[in-house]
Amino acid sequence: MGLRIRHILLAAMGGAMALPVAAGTPTPQRQDERTDEAIRLARELVAKMTVEEKLPQLLNTAPAIPRLNIPAYNWWTESLHGALGPIPTTNFPEPVGLAATFDAPLVQQVAGAISTEVRAFHTLARQTGRLGRIGTGLDTWSPNINIFRDPRWGRGQETYGEDPFLTAEIGKAYIRGMQGPDPDRPHVIATPKHYAVHSGPEATRHSDNFYASPYDLEDTYLPAFRAAIVEAKAGSIMCAYNRVDGQPACASDLLLKDHLREAWGFKGYVVSDCDAVRDIDENHKYAPDPASGVAIAIRSGVDSECNTNTLSDMAGLEDRYRDALARGLLTEAQIDESLVLLFAARYRTGDLPGLKNAPAAVSTSVIGQDAHRALTLQAAERSMVLLKNSGVLPLKPGTRIAVIGPHGDATRVLRGNYSSALSGPPISVVDGLRAALGARNVTLVPFGESVTDGDRVPTSALRTPDGKPGVLVRYYNPTTPVPVKFAPGARDAFLARVRYADQPVVSRIEADVGDRQLELAKVSDIHRRVFTGFLVPPDTGTYRVGLTGPGGVLTFDGKVIADRRKSKYNDLPALTTFDLVAGKRYPFTIEGGGSDLVWKRISRTPDADLKRAAADADALVAVVGLTSDMEAEETSFKIEGFSGGDKTSLDLPRNQIAMLEAARATGKPIILVAMNGSPINLQWGKDHAAAIIEAWYPGETGGTAAANILTGRTNPSGRLPLTFYRSVDDLPPFSDYSMRGRTYRYFTGTPVYPFGHGLSYTSFSYGPVEVRPASGGAQNGLTVTTHLTNSGARAGDEVAQLYLDFPDIPNMPRHALRGFQRVSLKPGESRTLRFDLSPRDLSSVTPEGMRRVAPGSYRVTVGSGQPGTGVAGEAAAFAVEKARDLPK
Repeated sequence: MGLRIRHILLAAMGGAMALPVAAGTPTPQRQDERTDEAIRLARELVAKMTVEEKLPQLLNTAPAIPRLNIPAYNWWTESLHGALGPIPTTNFPEPVGLAATFDAPLVQQVAGAISTEVRAFHTLARQTGRLGRIGTGLDTWSPNINIFRDPRWGRGQETYGEDPFLTAEIGKAYIRGMQGPDPDRPHVIATPKHYAVHSGPEATRHSDNFYASPYDLEDTYLPAFRAAIVEAKAGSIMCAYNRVDGQPACASDLLLKDHLREAWGFKGYVVSDCDAVRDIDENHKYAPDPASGVAIAIRSGVDSECNTNTLSDMAGLEDRYRDALARGLLTEAQIDESLVLLFAARYRTGDLPGLKNAPAAVSTSVIGQDAHRALTLQAAERSMVLLKNSGVLPLKPGTRIAVIGPHGDATRVLRGNYSSALSGPPISVVDGLRAALGARNVTLVPFGESVTDGDRVPTSALRTPDGKPGVLVRYYNPTTPVPVKFAPGARDAFLARVRYADQPVVSRIEADVGDRQLELAKVSDIHRRVFTGFLVPPDTGTYRVGLTGPGGVLTFDGKVIADRRKSKYNDLPALTTFDLVAGKRYPFTIEGGGSDLVWKRISRTPDADLKRAAADADALVAVVGLTSDMEAEETSFKIEGFSGGDKTSLDLPRNQIAMLEAARATGKPIILVAMNGSPINLQWGKDHAAAIIEAWYPGETGGTAAANILTGRTNPSGRLPLTFYRSVDDLPPFSDYSMRGRTYRYFTGTPVYPFGHGLSYTSFSYGPVEVRPASGGAQNGLTVTTHLTNSGARAGDEVAQLYLDFPDIPNMPRHALRGFQRVSLKPGESRTLRFDLSPRDLSSVTPEGMRRVAPGSYRVTVGSGQPGTGVAGEAAAFAVEKARDLPK
């Protein structure tokens, strides 16, 4: 009986961990036979540790071991599209936007910049002594390379889209940029996630059991992970919450042993998603108790457990491991094998001294540097997709524009999710257009109250009590002794009775209301924080004012208007509407928590304002969409179109559609700019707008990028990494993980806009496609060449896309992306393009899940988009005479 089947049967009988443990030898999949220096150093270090010192090191908050000169370390670091920390960082476009660039070299540059800033925060933590807190490690839980199989998933914005090939290529670029040129001496260790078969629903992710066919597993869900490990040499991987074919992903023989350790030869460490190990017994009921749950995780291949109870410094989390040892469910040798991998990783990055040629520390001065801001603008410009243009774009100098819609002046929407509230100065679309066209040619029309409201109040609207820019912040350390760890449930009781010093340990002016306490060495981890200042509106009008985030209490103009002490981190903002006067100082105080002060200028008569502004405008720029607070990770709220973070509809919010209809009634051309992280129904825009730009969540310079494209300073060149459907009614059920009827490869309906679509202000033409098989036949690979010419009147970038059509065999995709190149050409310039396709590029998957180059007739197309969508491109046929089987 195979180990995988045996575990399933034992779990069904309620006694998974009654299975005898092999006495002391690690499972073959977990043995690391390398004799490199990092492994040697780690083995020597682990050998010096006591059992009591070892067990806490298995958690994401690994405590210091002073007698061995081991500093504290927290494995929980996020940098999905920018570093997160107490200093303003560079916020790049959301990953789905980075995928829309179809530019792997650019993404590698972006990841390299983020890596530098992550390393700088590690330097800062050493300087302040705040090691062990989130965001201070030299590893990162990125990239998210799950396949965005269904547009309803709230976290799809974190991914590189719906295509396994594109996801693999962009994912490899991110990993190489993050880790640097030597995977054995990584600058920052990349952790691709969430392994595997994980893409919603959010509300049930801790208990779901997904069955993926062998075909879909090999064809869709695993290729990007294989590429991340085998080709890009990622040093870590994160296992997911859900079960796969009955086994929790963090206790899966199929994933962690058969594929990861055996087939792919992975030698790095595995980290669990946060609380995924707890889910093994608490939610999946796959193990009968916590000790059995951690034991089966370790024995299956998990090395580091992320546990959200570490956020409250809960004591005793290692007791489950101690219990497992005492009961014989784990051996110390098995724990040692995990610790060797973890400490070897710390040696490789230079966190622990002793490894020759380890990466050197970097200065905090690199955070948010000008070169990174220039790079985020380039990335934002290349990410935006021109979907439709009736000739209204690019806007001519002197064009009078009315900017309408809730995102016209919005800045929170630029950041996307998994981003720092402290980023470089955000530039809204209206500000970008004013810089490009002149302020007198651009009028902002405030929207009515909306669920999308809530931008951080900028320094320009804040004054300290003595009139300086910014806010006064006072930090008070506790006088009540703070335990190193809290018994379960004791932290809240402690916080209710803790007493703080009468005088602040730090008092300083900060730029705005933000979480900067990790920058301060003198401030205790538990402290009281008070922001005091004045809000000074630049214009007279109606504003919504409030807080976002958990914990804070806002007193505004003498009244408590927001109390977030019971809120969750991803709840929607709490806002109150006021009529405010320009230049008047409105006092506020915020005490406690990690909340931000937010606001939004709105109108009480938006329809009348729109009609009046349209009368003096040549065109209307309607900036609409969603926010990453609405489509999000496991939220607790339900509003129209959204539930638990996922979407229940692809439509824009009802009030935005109403605004667009009112704009249409004015008779002025509408240029629709969409900001969202997932496919939305753009049929209205396709039918009625003069132009459409998909801008995603474009990062801190998003407004400049949008304005540059709208005015023609930059030629649009992004391509859709997703299929834009009309309705969820066109799709299978969300919880069905079969790929039939999903994504461009298997969807048989008519999308609003197809995967790979994107227009330009110039035109391109392709010459004949030539195919040259490798020695011994096409089953060994082939070379594809074509000639690309800029046949238009201006310079621009083309994204040449290569698609493969397969022999007529059951289960085959309609066609599949197998190559892409971004090419910059001047008017009339030509270039020969070459694509070298490997056997894996040419392969498909049998119903049994075997990957092979199948014999038969193929067709390869190189062009501006998918074949059959009416875009420029050329095709050629070739044949494979002999089948070739490939490894997993």
